[in-house]
Amino acid sequence: MLQDVITALQFLTRLPIRSRIPYTELQFGRSVKFFPLAGGVIGGMLAAAAYGLGLAGGVGIHMQAALLIVLEVMLTGGLHCDGYMDTWDGFMSASSREGTLAIMKDSRVGAYGVMALGLLLLWKYSLLLAILPELLPAALWAAPVIARLAVVAAIVSYPYARSQGLGKPFSQYAGRYTLPTAGVFTAVLLFAAGWQGLVAAVAGLAGAGVFANYAANRLGGLTGDVYGAIIEMTEATALTVFLFH
Repeated sequence: MLQDVITALQFLTRLPIRSRIPYTELQFGRSVKFFPLAGGVIGGMLAAAAYGLGLAGGVGIHMQAALLIVLEVMLTGGLHCDGYMDTWDGFMSASSREGTLAIMKDSRVGAYGVMALGLLLLWKYSLLLAILPELLPAALWAAPVIARLAVVAAIVSYPYARSQGLGKPFSQYAGRYTLPTAGVFTAVLLFAAGWQGLVAAVAGLAGAGVFANYAANRLGGLTGDVYGAIIEMTEATALTVFLFH
């Protein structure tokens, strides 16, 4: 089990975690249930940073928001942002399934992807400024956890759209208890986020479900890029809930 947790952390974060055990596709599939724990690590570090920046003197709220966004990108290596850009490049640039998948696989970034990411980061930046300071650590703690549960639900609910790909082992080898186990981890982690965490989870999962269904209908399944887009969009949705108090 520990190796599965390590695999989840190594894939979803850029933390310097090493393992001497060779990776297998089955191990990637088994790690999916621990994605919310990886989200908890990311969220915990963001919450701690928000709390520390709030205590530090001379750091304005605009700089705090910018630093928190930079920190999250550093923690994830921008992996999900890349998938988000590729997804919207494909969806906005082509109408056929084959054309969309081809554009998403292209390593070059198009104008639609750049615009989509710019708008997403602008929205996140605005949210970090608008959320009450006393709620911000809880919001930053909860959003990554909820987003990773959302992608677990997408992985187990829809087939993989390609014959091969980075996300294929997750979809192929995730077990029948993957989603219930991830749900339990999420419930425990969100306990500290209060009622806003529960509402954020409902809103985030609902939005992710709608988008995943749309993507699956268009592509005949999901891809690793869509997984990244689901994470980014769910985080933004969950953070939005914390505007209401």
